[in-house]
Amino acid sequence: MIRSQGMPLTIAKLAEAGGVGVETIRFYQRRGLIDVPPRPEGSGLSGGVRRYGDGDVRRLRFIRSAQKAGFTLEEIAELLRLDAENDRRRARQLADARILALDQKIAELQAAKTALGRLAQACAHGPDGPCPILDAFTTE
Repeated sequence: MIRSQGMPLTIAKLAEAGGVGVETIRFYQRRGLIDVPPRPEGSGLSGGVRRYGDGDVRRLRFIRSAQKAGFTLEEIAELLRLDAENDRRRARQLADARILALDQKIAELQAAKTALGRLAQACAHGPDGPCPILDAFTTE
């Protein structure tokens, strides 16, 4: 894992530190989730190359973690604003809504697992003929 340890990072190193591609960073920038740093003037090794810091790495990791929790990019943008405003009540509301959505998805997945398990049992122990699994997916 890349750690900047206070050293400025190029966009490629920021992407590597966050486990994403450069185009993902640019996409987040277009969505306003990550700031576009100014392009420095001058020549030499750092001339014209934008640099990112530890705060950008933390923000990128926050975005990725929030996505893994199921938050949309719009919700993530709101969470980032709420953090700046220290609005814990609204952040909690968003988290509670996400928990409810996850509970619903878990229930749907559990029902699908149970139904598929029954079909697999019927396929393994049923009479010869069409497979109940294939039959279930071709009929409505």
